[in-house]
Amino acid sequence: MDTIASLFSFITTPVSWVIVQFHTVYGALFGPDTGWAWGLSIVSLVIVIRICLIPLFVKQIKATRAMQTLQPEMKKIQERYKNDKQRQSEEMMKLYKETGTNPLSSCLPILAQSPFFFALYHVLNSIANGDTIGVINQNLLESAQKAHIFGAPLAAKFTDSASDVSALDASLTSVRIVTAIMIVMMSASQFFTQRQLMTKNVDTTVKTPFMQQQKMLMYVFPIMFAVFGINFPVGVLVYWLTTNVWTMGQQMYVIHNNPTPGSKAQAAYLERLHKRVTHHGKTRGRGEKAIVKAIVAKGRDRNEFERKFINGLSKAGLVAQADGTVAKGEAQTVVQTEDGAAAAAAARRQQPKRQTKAQRQSGGPKAAGETISLSKSDEPEDAKPVGSAKPKPGNNGRSKAQSGQRKGGPQRPKSPSKK
Repeated sequence: MDTIASLFSFITTPVSWVIVQFHTVYGALFGPDTGWAWGLSIVSLVIVIRICLIPLFVKQIKATRAMQTLQPEMKKIQERYKNDKQRQSEEMMKLYKETGTNPLSSCLPILAQSPFFFALYHVLNSIANGDTIGVINQNLLESAQKAHIFGAPLAAKFTDSASDVSALDASLTSVRIVTAIMIVMMSASQFFTQRQLMTKNVDTTVKTPFMQQQKMLMYVFPIMFAVFGINFPVGVLVYWLTTNVWTMGQQMYVIHNNPTPGSKAQAAYLERLHKRVTHHGKTRGRGEKAIVKAIVAKGRDRNEFERKFINGLSKAGLVAQADGTVAKGEAQTVVQTEDGAAAAAAARRQQPKRQTKAQRQSGGPKAAGETISLSKSDEPEDAKPVGSAKPKPGNNGRSKAQSGQRKGGPQRPKSPSKK
């Protein structure tokens, strides 16, 4: 174990140094030998690491969404080349290259965390064995061995024997109760994180084997944490529980403010955004403008929730602009940014005015601004004196005005009966 620790001293030394620096601060507040000082030092280490990993987390989100978008194409390739695995792999790599997608990007935060997790495990294991490591000297080693969290030493494990626990000045019952509770909380936080991802932030229009794999991982990961957790020291459990809680909170923030298109979370977000925009008459902040800009840029490719959002703005007299802002305008202007259905609805709202009887008799509607006057020759035939009408042969005595009468208007006079 010492040989392995020495080989990875390039990472164990920085990790131990960060813990010691935080311990100096918390030790002045709570006492250098307390569990609060050492426990909060580990929690602070997690926060520093996760802040540094935020850019990788953003890449993970983009990669995961890109993979969800490619699932239909990947399924077609699998069906087309199901008997040729080599060609199938080549087409998959070609698809990744064309779209700029990397399947491993979704695992970047976990891969980046693993060296720190490995280093912390060796630091705490060395403390349990009474060995100095990194910048932790003999005095700090003795202080860390005295530190207890709710009666459990930082270096104790669930599988330790009673003699090992006694050497750390603790009872086996306390150690197992504390570690069991922490393992359950660690597994539960992992399950809830994966569950909220699957139930809220997944495009429900895409049904592929990738979705089934994600559902399976929702149950596999918590079981893995429970199995391996019994072999982790209490300090490592503190580290892993803290990072799970951080991941859960970070994901809740992303789901609330930047959900996956087509997901239930996007429907809820656009509903909240619609209320804010219609209330204030404008978009506020870069985040809202970026969302509106992306929706406008999609054009006819908008999903159901995005079309509903654009239509809601038009009903409120607002029009989404290409730069992500909104402007006041008539409902008909949405034709430029909506699909054919919105154009048809605008056309239905612009029905022509009903023509008067004089307009019908004069030969149809006039141009805008043109005055309508009836000359003597344009007067209705039934308004002329009886006998002045000269019916043309072949039309059964029907006048032009009578033939233009509507069904709901005055009844046409009957033609003379033949004797």
